[in-house]
This record gives sequence, structure tokens and C-alpha cells, in this order.
Amino acid sequence: MATSKEFKEYVAEKLGPMGEISIRPMMGEFLLYFNGKLFGGIYDGRVLIKVASTNEKFGLQKEIPYAGAKPMLRLADLENFLFAREIVLATCEGLPDKKK
Repeated sequence: MATSKEFKEYVAEKLGPMGEISIRPMMGEFLLYFNGKLFGGIYDGRVLIKVASTNEKFGLQKEIPYAGAKPMLRLADLENFLFAREIVLATCEGLPDKKK
């Protein structure tokens, strides 16, 4: 089941105040970037972020985005902007920089 454009717009509205958030389509779903760093995606109407040592402290539920993929963490509470922002920033801090 692909994510609806309405849900993608909802996520964009909730995370947009962070600044450098971009959402790119990928095979019926969407990838999430912060300052150009891929930190997660929108899969089947769920916001999932990559697992990093810096976001373990939040106790988020692990879920599989699609068959054969590594587990990711579900960011379920988008209404609490400050909490969501803290999680995204912590996640990006723990992810490696892009290879040049």
C-alpha cells in the first residue's frame, strides 16, 4: 500500500518548521532528508527513521518498512513538534556523513 499524497503533505507540514527538510518520492513512498542527509522515510502511512546510537534513548518502536528491509524506528507523534525535532536532530547526529 503506497503512502497517500495527503499524508506526505501532513508530514511536510509538521516537520517543515525545522527548516531544511526535503521529501523525495521513491517507488510509491517518500524519503526524508534533513540538511541533505537521509534520515528516514514515509512507508505505508508511517514515518520511520533510521536506527542510530543517538536515538535509542527515545524508546521508539522498531518496524520493518518493507519486506527484506532493516528495522527502522517509528516516529508516531508528529503533533509534538519539539519532541519530533529532537528525535530527527539526534538521528542525524548519529548517522555518518555522505560519502564524497
